[in-house]
Amino acid sequence: MIVAGFGFRGAATLSSLRDALDRTGGASRVRLLATASDKSRTAAFRVLAAELGLPTEGVDSAALAAQPTQTRSAASLAARGTGSLAEAAALAAAGPGARLIAARQISADGMATCALAEGRDG
Repeated sequence: MIVAGFGFRGAATLSSLRDALDRTGGASRVRLLATASDKSRTAAFRVLAAELGLPTEGVDSAALAAQPTQTRSAASLAARGTGSLAEAAALAAAGPGARLIAARQISADGMATCALAEGRDG
C-alpha cells in the first residue's frame, strides 16, 4: 500500500496540499493519507481525502518521532521531534518495514509538504 504523508502549516489550503502531493509524482497510486493526529482533523486535509476518496490516518507523536527521515527541517524537528513530518507520517502509517519512495516535496507556496511510503504489502 502506498501512503501519502503530509506536513502543513495551519494556513495551508487545499491547493497547497494537492500541489505537494502532485509534486511526489505518485498521487494516482496513493491509498491512504496520513499526518500528525492533531492535523488530521483540519478542513483542508479532510477535503483532500474526500475529493480523492481516500481514508485518513492520524499518527501519534511517539510514532512520528520513531521514524528515520531522509530530509531534515529545523522547524519540523523543533515542533514534532522528527526531521520531516511528511516522511515520518507516511512511514508510520505504511507500517513496519515500510520504505520511503518519494522524499518530502514542498508545495510552491511553502505551506505544505508530502512524502510517499510503501508498506511491505505493496
